[in-house]
Amino acid sequence: ALQLFGIMVQDQVEISIVTCSAAISACEKGDKWEKALRLCHVMLQSEVESNAMTLNAVISSCEKGREWQKALIVFSGMVQSSVELTAVSFSAAISACDNGDKWSKALQLFNVMTHAEIESNTIIFNAIISACEKGSEWEKALHLFSAMPHRHVKVDTITFNAVISAC
Repeated sequence: ALQLFGIMVQDQVEISIVTCSAAISACEKGDKWEKALRLCHVMLQSEVESNAMTLNAVISSCEKGREWQKALIVFSGMVQSSVELTAVSFSAAISACDNGDKWSKALQLFNVMTHAEIESNTIIFNAIISACEKGSEWEKALHLFSAMPHRHVKVDTITFNAVISAC
């Protein structure tokens, strides 16, 4: 996929959001965060309008590469360029903070998400509880755990494991 995208650019074939998204998704699946960022840059230089799905894949790619700072830069870029933030956007950014042992940033993102009235889900709660666990913030982890039923968010085995580990 990446080779074909490279040929397109080399042959000066017009690229679109569809081709950029496909190439970035291939990077995400192949743990190639650097290439995902490079493709994002190419997309912006080519004046291809980005969307949440494409940028979420870039954030997720950075998260998988344990590049939380870069993930948050892309997330901030989404905010600045008024790209619609989704639960997936927040989930990827919070997971990046979890992998970077940045529990306070993860909580900050969670609070922004809550104020924006974006519905949370089990994956987001698991990531934020895990981040609190890694930061030895067991009280915050328990507070989040106890908030899940009130928000109609299903608790699963991963949730229990994270909360137990936090305590």
